[in-house]
Amino acid sequence: MTATFELSKSQPAIKDICLGSLGCGSSRVDKKPTFDLSLSENPFPPLPSVLHAVTQALTEANLYPEFIPHRLPKVIGDRIGVNADQVVVGSGATGVAMQIMQALTAPGDGIVFGSPTFDGFPMMAEMIGLDTVPIPLKSDGQQDLWAMSEAVDERTKLLIVCRPHNPTGTLVSAGELEALLRVVPRRVTVILDEAYVEFLRAEDAIDTAALINRHSNVIVLRTFSKAYGLAGMRIGYAFGGLEVIRRVHRLRLLFGVSAATAAAVTSSFAAQDELSERIERITAERDLLRARLRRNGVRVLRSHANFLYLPGSDIADRLAQAGIQAKRYPDGSARIAVGDPAATRAVLHALTPGRAGRGCRHTYPVSAMSRQA
Repeated sequence: MTATFELSKSQPAIKDICLGSLGCGSSRVDKKPTFDLSLSENPFPPLPSVLHAVTQALTEANLYPEFIPHRLPKVIGDRIGVNADQVVVGSGATGVAMQIMQALTAPGDGIVFGSPTFDGFPMMAEMIGLDTVPIPLKSDGQQDLWAMSEAVDERTKLLIVCRPHNPTGTLVSAGELEALLRVVPRRVTVILDEAYVEFLRAEDAIDTAALINRHSNVIVLRTFSKAYGLAGMRIGYAFGGLEVIRRVHRLRLLFGVSAATAAAVTSSFAAQDELSERIERITAERDLLRARLRRNGVRVLRSHANFLYLPGSDIADRLAQAGIQAKRYPDGSARIAVGDPAATRAVLHALTPGRAGRGCRHTYPVSAMSRQA
């Protein structure tokens, strides 16, 4: 699999990234796809209790939310085991990441990350004038933590580790992460991106509250867009040591968290059993799809998230020809969201040997959980 990431050794500049490459899939799809699997979205709508809480909050939409959010950081802090003043909230994990970059760096500073990664990281870094240092993934789709540590120099201010990694779904072990943190200088802030942490098995999770106590230069980044299914409400958070989070707090957006968003998060926490059941359904569908694709001769990395990475020069094209919109990579590989059984059937049909280009628009019913044409 050495060639899998050969064409992705450097992250493209903003001008080279289709704005939809945050999930645009193939530009060859001329009409709206039957299945949009490009953004690793949760296929389920919010839980009824969450919708009820949001509706109730909207009855007071004429009123301003908190000037500076205090209630939601406390709710989150109580949940994860840190103090409220160690939590920063914002417009999705993307908005919080931008806030971290702006607060902790200056133009010309360096940022190190594995490549390919979430497109937003290099795009935001370029927006604020950072020098991006993309480190190619290893042949097994893992981040090369040793090479990333070796790339740190006197200009480096940020280093990003994704756990699980986007787009491959691979997972660095707790021991590997700890070894990296021991060699990275304390002056370098390490962003631990845990956007997909809820999809991990219990034995793969790490005690991040203890981690930030041991390493004051670590900020953990999370979102409510994936497992919680609140992508459209744009809410994410980060937590870390008090000193580094205070620096990030200086760029908090006033009135930045709506009451409806806060209600959605609070009610989602209260419905954890139902959410856990949905996560189990998504991961079970992921593993089923991976097993069947491998049986069909398609190489698929083991994923610890709600997506699968499918390496291959013709994968993205074959999916597009079948009306399936995927996150496309320069070498023709693709990342697809999982969880919708109808989409699973469509992907299997598209990638079954001998069926390339035959399409599946009328073969399988479009699930209520998928975008319809």
